[in-house]
Amino acid sequence: LVRGVVFSLAFLSRRVVAVNNPLLDQLPSYQTLLYRRKSSGSSSTKRRRVSRGRYGSTSSGGGTQDVRGMCAYGRTQDGPSRSTTEHRLARELPLNMAEKRRHKLQLHRDLSGWKQWRSSAGHYLKRMREEGSVVFNSMQLWRTDIHLIEGMFGTGILSYFSFLRFLVLLNFMMFLLIFSFVILPVIVAKHTSSNLTVTSGEEIECSVYPPRSRQGLVVFHQYITDLLSGTGFLEQTYLFYGSYMVESIQFPSFSYSVPIAYLLCTIAYLLLSLLWIVKRSVTGFKRKLIRDEDRFQSFCNKIFAAWDCCITNENAARLKHKSLLYELKTDLEEERIRQKIAERSRQEKCRIYTLRLTLNLFVICVLAACFYAIYIATIISQQIQAQASQQYTFIVALIFEYLPSIVITMANFITPIIFTIIISFEDYSPAFEIRFTLLRCVFMRLASIGVLLFSLWSQIRCPETDCPCGYNKKLYPCWETHVGQEMYKLLIFDFLIIGAVTLFVEFPRKILVNHCDYALVKWLGQQEFAIPHNVLEIIYGQTICWIGAFYCPLLPAINTIKYYLVFYIKKVTLVNNCRPASRPFRASSSTFFFLAVLLIGLVLATVPIIVSMTQIRSSGSCGPFVNYNTSWAVVPQTVSLLHPHLRSFLTTLSSEAFAVSFFVITCMAMLYVIALAGAYKRVINQLRDQLVMEGRDKRFLIQKLCQAQANSSSRLVQGYQGNRRHGSTGVYMVQVPT
Repeated sequence: LVRGVVFSLAFLSRRVVAVNNPLLDQLPSYQTLLYRRKSSGSSSTKRRRVSRGRYGSTSSGGGTQDVRGMCAYGRTQDGPSRSTTEHRLARELPLNMAEKRRHKLQLHRDLSGWKQWRSSAGHYLKRMREEGSVVFNSMQLWRTDIHLIEGMFGTGILSYFSFLRFLVLLNFMMFLLIFSFVILPVIVAKHTSSNLTVTSGEEIECSVYPPRSRQGLVVFHQYITDLLSGTGFLEQTYLFYGSYMVESIQFPSFSYSVPIAYLLCTIAYLLLSLLWIVKRSVTGFKRKLIRDEDRFQSFCNKIFAAWDCCITNENAARLKHKSLLYELKTDLEEERIRQKIAERSRQEKCRIYTLRLTLNLFVICVLAACFYAIYIATIISQQIQAQASQQYTFIVALIFEYLPSIVITMANFITPIIFTIIISFEDYSPAFEIRFTLLRCVFMRLASIGVLLFSLWSQIRCPETDCPCGYNKKLYPCWETHVGQEMYKLLIFDFLIIGAVTLFVEFPRKILVNHCDYALVKWLGQQEFAIPHNVLEIIYGQTICWIGAFYCPLLPAINTIKYYLVFYIKKVTLVNNCRPASRPFRASSSTFFFLAVLLIGLVLATVPIIVSMTQIRSSGSCGPFVNYNTSWAVVPQTVSLLHPHLRSFLTTLSSEAFAVSFFVITCMAMLYVIALAGAYKRVINQLRDQLVMEGRDKRFLIQKLCQAQANSSSRLVQGYQGNRRHGSTGVYMVQVPT
């Protein structure tokens, strides 16, 4: 608009010669620029001339030419100048489509043969890339279902299902990695003529692995127990760590080391998960950063630009109205709380901080009680499993098998209710209440897995005087397989709980709400589809998968199938049983929040894997690391067999000098990135100021145009009235500037 106004004012003069125009000297942006430049002294004279030429005005006589957009926009009375249009793209020129095509063909003819080939190849590759992206998008998993959910419930709930699809793909890639480099070579070597080197322990006592499968006549329900707990016929299959008792596979041209492949696959799927999560979180972080920086326009954005145009369902539209209303109320409440915090006296601050300290101590006590309950449940479960299982019935034995999982699930169900009640007394803002409660729930879910592993390791490790094998061989002949069984049971029980809640809680509740008129039922209403709670469920399962994949190599495949079924379960319960949550969860911030919590789960899953690799002695009767004290001991032994130059290079990489140098370089790179981010932030602030000034210029020029049109109309009316008074019938043509 500013360019059009400048063009109109320039052409009104009917000449190309530059003249002074006092109108453009009155632009608010130019006046602000003059005010800022007055304090900079005489050293900025050159920049002032450039700025005056750009803004198209000067107020210091006729010595300075008035370029005012004539040079800035490259336009004269005859049209665009050739020097500026030759190097501009056709779509940027103010021409119609026919002229743009002619301009494009002319540019193509003027190029040399090599440049013409490069241009044609670039267009061809661009077209292939676009067509490939279209084909790839059409082949995406659950594409139709996700579009349906987006149309019915908006982008907030869509973010949960997109996140679930990402986890399905991640688990499938983990399974392909482990299957290709560990499971498939072992299976192929055992069923072909390849030479195998089977691992065997040096000590006979520690190398005995008694068969755990049931002998004789087996009752049918015992097979169900084995299927749900990973014992019996499943224990010595490729599902668990203990079945990979192969040290190397001799192929005709090379030797394949299974221990190295097993260890490198574990490191590879952890690094793959890290890189994939970081890559996906960058986009969400940018959006969240922009949204957080744009505080002063939050109300305008919510009123004019917050509507989700993907919604087509009437109920979803009604809920979106309520959601926007809730967001506005939340922002007003945050402003009120911020003002209230600023006006607090010292006594009120002391009272609030004392209350928060007391409530946080209570939260710590609740968490400690839950962790102690998990520890005791794990100890009791291990002791019962070590005894003869025939003295218990099927149901009781299954309960003892799943006792740690049951206690963890009950703790994950009770603690969020307690945290929600407690947070209401701590006097936080509504947005911070949601985030802080979620962080407490995340800590509870992920730390419970750590407590379970700590309880298992306290039973596995024992002094060397009592355990000559370095671990409790009597209770755990293959402790890695036993840990894998615990992770397997956690994953299976988590899936069973999701299905049971959907079938026995949400579905009956929907029936009662639709067909019962009791006040209590109407007050409860339909179950809300709480996005944070559902996301924590799948992140909890993914953390179990990351930990258990080392002890149960097929666990990523099981988790892929589980999330595939969970997608349809959640879709059915969302469409038929639940309603979207009344409290909104923004899609822009939810994606980054989901990935941030998932990254925390990955870090917490890496810690027990590193501890088990480096600190706990490997089992002497199962697995590929029988001949090594720890799993990591295979790495230095393999490095010692390499070529001397490669060995010295790897030794240098693991030295302290390289670590210190790498740390210093990393710190310098971080400082550079921080400085660059600060510079970008200052540029963004300047661009925002320029946008504000551009809006003021538009308003000023529109006011001037309206005044010019009003003056021209008044002159036209006065001329017409004067013509009638003098009795003339001539027609007066008045040129009105446009």
